[in-house]
Amino acid sequence: MSRQMVRPGGRSARVQEAVHTAVRELTSEVGRDALTVPMVAQRAGVTPSTIYRRWGDLQELLSDVAVERLRPDAAPTDHGALGPDLEAWAGQFLDEMASPAGRAYIRDALLGAPDGGNADRCSAYAADQIEAILARATERGEEAPGTERIIDHVVAPLMYRILFRPDGLDDAYARRLVTALLGGATTS
Repeated sequence: MSRQMVRPGGRSARVQEAVHTAVRELTSEVGRDALTVPMVAQRAGVTPSTIYRRWGDLQELLSDVAVERLRPDAAPTDHGALGPDLEAWAGQFLDEMASPAGRAYIRDALLGAPDGGNADRCSAYAADQIEAILARATERGEEAPGTERIIDHVVAPLMYRILFRPDGLDDAYARRLVTALLGGATTS
């Protein structure tokens, strides 16, 4: 995780974006294992010392990039009811996290922050998405479980399976988790 706070729109934000872009491009071109700090610095137009000062080492930089890549781009889609909303979100979460890139990002995010800070950030991303779904359900007058219950009964089993038992994971599994949580009250 980055050691400094980033001011929106400042030089620090521009450096972060250039370095993150360089990491993504170089990872695609030469592979993650061939990546070096000097290679990233040259591509980003900064000095290696800038990267070391800000991120500490390559693993922390990869971790920071991973956390940013794991952040959702948009609010969850509204399907008109809690069950379909959660099913669609869980399916999308599974697709993104279980992909080879998603699994690599999860690994990098966790390895680069032994203090747990990146895990907290990634967990907050999922919680924010769930809370948006729950807020819509509440506005519609639907009874809904709490965020932590959804994390315990849907997100946690998905993450365990993604990381340790990925065979056979599909949308049907994600839907079954949601259905079990909601007591069979989904529309799929």
